[in-house]
Amino acid sequence: MTYDKVCDFHNLYRAHMAMRKSKRHKSEVIKFELNMGSNLARIQEMLERREYTVSGYYNFTVHEPKKRMVYAAYYKDRVVNHCLCINILRPIIEKRLIYDNAACQINKGTHFALGRLTKFMSEHHKAHGAKGYFLKCDISKYFASIDHDVLKSKLVRVVKDEEVLRMLFMIIDSYHTEGTPGKGIPLGNQTSQWFALYYLDALDRLIKEKLRIKHYIRYMDDLILVHESKEHLQEVLNTIRAFAADELTLTLNEKTQIFPIKNGVDFVGFHIYLSDSGKVIRKLKTATKKRFKKRLIKLKIGYAHGRIDLDKVQNVLASYRGHIKHGHTYRLVDKALNEFVLVRKR
Repeated sequence: MTYDKVCDFHNLYRAHMAMRKSKRHKSEVIKFELNMGSNLARIQEMLERREYTVSGYYNFTVHEPKKRMVYAAYYKDRVVNHCLCINILRPIIEKRLIYDNAACQINKGTHFALGRLTKFMSEHHKAHGAKGYFLKCDISKYFASIDHDVLKSKLVRVVKDEEVLRMLFMIIDSYHTEGTPGKGIPLGNQTSQWFALYYLDALDRLIKEKLRIKHYIRYMDDLILVHESKEHLQEVLNTIRAFAADELTLTLNEKTQIFPIKNGVDFVGFHIYLSDSGKVIRKLKTATKKRFKKRLIKLKIGYAHGRIDLDKVQNVLASYRGHIKHGHTYRLVDKALNEFVLVRKR
């Protein structure tokens, strides 16, 4: 039985071990680990008795890459969420997604999306030169606008275990966008990532299979299409807009537009454009560069005052290097890192 995978003690233990990574200093993780065995056993018992409920959410504001409110589940619920995602949702949903749905999957992510768009632009240039257009679509308040009933109807088609469905519906109904009952999923839930990936799958298939757009990539709610005809892309946009409204109760925001390939496009933190020779150039967006430099300053200040240790600094730097090496950023990296000197105040 599929639901048994969620109740399995070893699966819950593995979920806890995954969730505690980089968070072992957090008070709720420390408290959970003081009685880890009994805490996991209590979660298992609640799941087996069908008595498990979501404890609610706490919220906080993040400012990067943009200011937004995050609603996070308490640690017990994050363990259950992770167990549910790894053992149920990912195996069911991942195989149903199109290849160019790039977010939050094994061997996918921002660098995969960047690579695919680079490939599409190169292929387009070989066939059409610099003549052509981007259609960039952006969903207005995507997570906050996901309709509970529409999401449930999609899950019913692919999840056949009634107990798992009951649990998924409970998680969906545990949150709604303020002032809009029946709408919204919380940014902080891991289940929300899989719900958001799958919610637009019908739109992906419309674009790829019915509208026959070969060069199409989606990263969560950012959609990029490349085509030689502006008029055709306008027709495609009209179809996308109508489908999103009628089938998904979503709207496209003001960032949605059609513009020439020669202008380049902003995507997953980079500005991507073609050189005169047809080479695809990937530069960090100005806003991304500013965040990178601010983060380095915060690291230096935090280390100087003893709030951040050397391991944390090295991990953050390694993460940044891993990201920005995918662009043409050599001068930026050399200059920023050469000027990065750590000094501990006495």
